[in-house]
Amino acid sequence: MTSIKPEKNAWASCRIGITGATGTLGRSLTKKLRARGAEVIGLTHGKIPTKKESSEEPQKWIQWSCGRETDLNRVFINLDILIINHGINPQGSQSNLDINKALEINSLSSWKLMQAFESISLNSTSTKSKEIWINTSEAEIQPALSPAYEISKRLLGHLVSIRWNNQNSLERKKLRIRKLVLGPFRSKLNPIGLLSSDIVAEQIIKQAEIGLNLIIVTPNPLTYLIMPLTEVVRMIYSKMMKFMNKNEG
Repeated sequence: MTSIKPEKNAWASCRIGITGATGTLGRSLTKKLRARGAEVIGLTHGKIPTKKESSEEPQKWIQWSCGRETDLNRVFINLDILIINHGINPQGSQSNLDINKALEINSLSSWKLMQAFESISLNSTSTKSKEIWINTSEAEIQPALSPAYEISKRLLGHLVSIRWNNQNSLERKKLRIRKLVLGPFRSKLNPIGLLSSDIVAEQIIKQAEIGLNLIIVTPNPLTYLIMPLTEVVRMIYSKMMKFMNKNEG
């Protein structure tokens, strides 16, 4: 599959949807992608921001809500890349309400969006492949001082890995899956993050431009070792399950 190239002209032909576009990282990604010539559609749970004539804002806003993911199918049809970036962090809360909310928004909603976009990609008659980028967070593999957040991100990370490892050659040609594993960056949810969102967004895009599917941006060097090893273990496990099921059949 042809990777996104760093030339501005390649991005200029891209229509990119970003969930969580009103958040800190969403805004930084929008700014960086628009600077490269991409058209950005902001997908938000909240109110659509007052329109501003700014190169740092999406050219178009779409409002959506969890539980109504298929309503976005009409948007997905015209996208080249979908970036799943929305989420909540209940911090230290371990209440049933916050756990349920984190699972619904961070895990299940993202999984439903991923399935919807994949279905559209696989049924597309276009020869141009689509991409989906899923932000799972460094919390997928290590503590984040927020149990509900950690659980929800680990679930999402496992789901992405399962789908990653079970794509056949045609599915890979139609849809490229990239996983974003990000360390702490400064935002409303984490005002003491070590990285700026602009640095994180720039690194995400640069790693996509060189063709990486597992995109890691963090000040923690261990993540660059543990995360790839985790994916290798999951890949081996997936292949073992396929082999066992094939023999049983």
